[in-house]
Amino acid sequence: MIKLIVGSRGSGKTKQLVDLINTAIKEVNGNIVCIEKGMKLTYDLDHKCRLIDMEEYRVEGENMLYGFIAGIMAGNYDIEEIYVDGILKILDRDLDALGRVLEKLEVLNGENCKFVITVSAEESALPESVKKFV
Repeated sequence: MIKLIVGSRGSGKTKQLVDLINTAIKEVNGNIVCIEKGMKLTYDLDHKCRLIDMEEYRVEGENMLYGFIAGIMAGNYDIEEIYVDGILKILDRDLDALGRVLEKLEVLNGENCKFVITVSAEESALPESVKKFV
């Protein structure tokens, strides 16, 4: 399952993401991973959440992002939820690339893992390939 948290910059998406993660930590038996660009959430998230900085691994573009997430999933079968904050920062604000990445993640994932992803854009600006995940 893939769920998007959509809204303009400053609309509270990251706060909502942090609340979801900290709630899930108490309810989920498996591992939870949060991927972000930069380490801004270090002190906001429960220490049980695995926080990964995409900048540290120089992830850029849709193919690298997909490969990075696929590698994380391949390396740990106990991951139940993956959160991605600010996905458009990695995709150079390309909404069509976002649609392609989401389609690939949906196929890769099946029903094994829940994805929650923040997207800094208005819902009306999203292409149909992305809107179906809102």
